Amino acid sequence: MLPPRHAERLLRRAATGLLDVLLPPLCLTCDRPVGAPGQFCSACFQRVSFITAPCCVRCGAPFVHIAFSGADGLCPHCRAHPPQFDRARAAFRYDAMAKRLILPFKHGDRTELALPLARFMARAGGDLLQAADLLVPVPLHRSRLLARRYNQAALLAFALGRLGGRRVLVDALLRRRATAMLGDLGAAERAVEMADAIALRPRHAGRIAGQRVLLIDDVLTSGATANACAAALRAGGASGVDVLALARVPDPRVQ
Repeated sequence: MLPPRHAERLLRRAATGLLDVLLPPLCLTCDRPVGAPGQFCSACFQRVSFITAPCCVRCGAPFVHIAFSGADGLCPHCRAHPPQFDRARAAFRYDAMAKRLILPFKHGDRTELALPLARFMARAGGDLLQAADLLVPVPLHRSRLLARRYNQAALLAFALGRLGGRRVLVDALLRRRATAMLGDLGAAERAVEMADAIALRPRHAGRIAGQRVLLIDDVLTSGATANACAAALRAGGASGVDVLALARVPDPRVQ
């Protein structure tokens, strides 16, 4: 007789094989078959814009050319206006292909995408995940949460917590008011809109103090939301705050 552990492993493989026959794994962004769940087909993979070096060592904004970086590795904006967070990284550039991944997950109830998307985030920000004591998602206002029924950043945080073996404090931050959609606002307007919009829940102050926090979000744009969250976490005594996003909008100032 097989040991229970070996028997369980064989049963799991058999169940996975049967599931692949009944529901063959498909590309994350199209209906082409792939070798395993959570993969891109070859055609889609070639269209994905992964963020790699060179990028700003602080905010993670990708550079078109290393000449845009100074000797300190910072982009001009971070040099002139250091963000509230220590480091930010993202897996993808936020382009048309990234939208095909993110929008169904964010607005189309495709919550099963959280784990495969989190795997890409873990590869892009592995050092941030390893350094973190706990993960905190960017919060939604309760009105938006009721309308959407889930917080996509929280789903990513839970998936990353599983992948990295890190604790998740899902309701550490509170969005005090329903902020306007930031998509059509410039960087300065975003900062004004997010001023005093994020706070640390008082009951969690003791769990944040002295901890290195990794803030999780789906898309990093100007950094206004990340700055507001990082400021609230630092006010609560966090020893450091990093940011890990699924995608980021390239900063036109360093293109």
